[in-house]
Amino acid sequence: MLSPVTADDVDLAVRLAVGTLRDAPAQGWGGKAGSLEWDCWETVEHLANDLFYYAVQLGPQSPPLDTHVPFALRRKRPDGPMVFAYADRDAGPAGLLQVLEACGALLVAMVRTTPPQVRAHHAAGVSDPGGFAALGVQETLVHMHDVAEGFGLAWAPPSALCSRVLARLFPEAPGGADPWLTLLWSTGRAELPGRPRLTTWRSDSTPRS
Repeated sequence: MLSPVTADDVDLAVRLAVGTLRDAPAQGWGGKAGSLEWDCWETVEHLANDLFYYAVQLGPQSPPLDTHVPFALRRKRPDGPMVFAYADRDAGPAGLLQVLEACGALLVAMVRTTPPQVRAHHAAGVSDPGGFAALGVQETLVHMHDVAEGFGLAWAPPSALCSRVLARLFPEAPGGADPWLTLLWSTGRAELPGRPRLTTWRSDSTPRS
């Protein structure tokens, strides 16, 4: 049985992402992020919002189970991501990476300090702190894939980290292939041998017994 996804995994994923993004050329942030309709800046801003969102779900003394904590979501443009926290464009890419680091640190702290029996809402299933950690790692790994494609950067996260995310969020994923490739397949970003690229997908963040 694989170990659960932990706060340390979130910290590792975010540190690896930030380290890779520091090598991104300053002029490429407005380019498309992989197969997404968002640009690289929007995608990293969305990722930071995801990490912040997962952290705040665990924050109330009695977290809601039927909807998210009601931060107001907005789009900067009709086809852009829904966000509630924006990075200051005047701070440049370095500022955006600080926002990503800060939001990651919030999730790390909440996962470490929230009792494991706490449950909170997520569209992929009412979840526990470990589930929100797994969601945070999943979002970091796959959106970094998108952004890395946009910039032409290398991005290959640790296989063990991918395996733990698959076990928690995609328990029905096929075995036998490289865990990173399987995670990309599970999130509609790659093909597996004999298995075409998915056009729809859904993770399962409900607690495992």
